[in-house]
Amino acid sequence: MKRIMLTVAYDGTAYCGWQYQEGRPTIEGELNKAIEKLTGERVEVIGASRTDAGVHALCNLAVFDTESSIPGEKFCYALNAHLPEDIRVVASAEVTADFHPRKVATRKTYEYRILNRDLPDPVRRLYTYFAYGPIDVTRMQEAAVYLEGEHDFASFCSPATQALTTVRTVYKVEVERVEDEIRIRVCGNGFLYNMVRIIAGTLLEVGRGRLAPEDIPAILEKKDRQAAGPTAPAHGLMLIRYEFEDKSFIL
Repeated sequence: MKRIMLTVAYDGTAYCGWQYQEGRPTIEGELNKAIEKLTGERVEVIGASRTDAGVHALCNLAVFDTESSIPGEKFCYALNAHLPEDIRVVASAEVTADFHPRKVATRKTYEYRILNRDLPDPVRRLYTYFAYGPIDVTRMQEAAVYLEGEHDFASFCSPATQALTTVRTVYKVEVERVEDEIRIRVCGNGFLYNMVRIIAGTLLEVGRGRLAPEDIPAILEKKDRQAAGPTAPAHGLMLIRYEFEDKSFIL
């Protein structure tokens, strides 16, 4: 028996999120089916980030155990033949038997894209959130600094969360304009349910002048979801980077 780690990229548009749901299309469900077709084994992959419905990823991680003789680095090629076109395994490797993707120190980076122009772009409709009117990126950058560091992010978390603690460490929040897109990148050691989308929605309120950058500390202090801005739509969000702080467990 060996444990295989997959790096998975996907367009989340057609799926009800990462986590398996009976009778509904999910990324986890499609991976389980593909592995069974390839190896003949019924498995349940363990995912690193359980992204919401409609959220995209370049590099989510999953592991599974198998008795297959296929070399770890070859699974990415073999599995893609059994996956839909909007899901691809972009890398695979054998890892130690005790490796768990949610129990190792990592840094995750999500990017939220806002299309800011007069009219929508149908080509980017599935990957950006369209917002017209003036948006002040400088104000958003000023607000972003207050979110960095270790904080209780209860105000930036859906009440439906099952997390034992709402304290998280955010290493960096960057906001930049690239032509007609505003891109918000949030890097942290872990995120609460809807946390990045609420951060994006709150920063957008700052950019529109409905909140001041200096309001962010008070919003954090209140530990009340109603204090922060709206939850930005899922389709603008993408998991873009996964970094291990210690790579020694990989064989």
